[in-house]
Amino acid sequence: MTKVALLTVDEAVRIDLQRLEQIIHELGEQTASQVIGAALEQLALALTRTLEAVETGDLAGVVNHAEHLSRLAWQVGLVTLAGVAIDVGSCAERQDRGALIATSSRLVRIGNRSLTQIWDPPAAG
Repeated sequence: MTKVALLTVDEAVRIDLQRLEQIIHELGEQTASQVIGAALEQLALALTRTLEAVETGDLAGVVNHAEHLSRLAWQVGLVTLAGVAIDVGSCAERQDRGALIATSSRLVRIGNRSLTQIWDPPAAG
């Protein structure tokens, strides 16, 4: 009898809190909240477009959308998301479809966690 193990992937995301604090300090809390909220909407859209390009096999689109996603993520301190987006774009540039599928799956996980954690950070304890 063959045994199948279900492996769960639980990867921490890194957020540059100093970057967020810098944005708040420069803009003030209310304006920073609006700017970060708008950035999160753009991040979600860029994430969706990147994944749609992966699904349709549009490698040039993957590269463009992943690059845009990475830049947005860096701007608001989503370090892990930015790095994974770069990896996805690199796989598309190399036309490595197997690696592209794997990294885009990671992009989904990291993207969802990053957006959730920056919007609703855990309480300090």
